[in-house]
Amino acid sequence: MSDESLQELIQTAQSARLQSIAPFSNFLVGDAVKTDEGNVYTGCNVESASYGLTVCAERVAIWKALSEGERHFAELAIVADTESLTPPCGTCRQIIWEFAKNATIVLGNLRGETQIVSIKELLPRAFDARFLSSAAKALTKDSAKESS
Repeated sequence: MSDESLQELIQTAQSARLQSIAPFSNFLVGDAVKTDEGNVYTGCNVESASYGLTVCAERVAIWKALSEGERHFAELAIVADTESLTPPCGTCRQIIWEFAKNATIVLGNLRGETQIVSIKELLPRAFDARFLSSAAKALTKDSAKESS
C-alpha cells in the first residue's frame, strides 16, 4: 500500500466518520474499505437507544460492499477521534476475518497517527466455517453409527 493510497483511504474514513449517528456515546467512527479492484465503500457507526441494535462503521462498510457483489478486499481504514488508536470491536473483528481476511487494516485518528495491523494479529485463533464443517462431519458420523 503506497503512502498516498493510505492517506486517501484514511481521509475517506474521516469523512465517513462525520456521518455517524452517535447521540448516546458521542463516539464517531468512520471506515473505508477498498476492494482488490479499487472500489471504495464507506461506513459510519449508527447507534440505537436499544444498544444491542447499534452497528459499527466497519460492519456497515463491509456489508455495503458485500451487498454490491464485492468479495475481495485489499485495504480497510478505521478512524476515530481518540488519543490512542482504536481497534475494531470483537464483533467487527469476526466480520473482518470472515469477509476481508486478507485486507491490510489501518487504524487512524484525527491527530494523524496511523498503525497498520493484520486481522490475524487482532483475532488470533479465529472462529470460522472450518469449525462448522467439522461439527457437521462429526454429526454425520454419529448419525451413521446410530442407524447401524
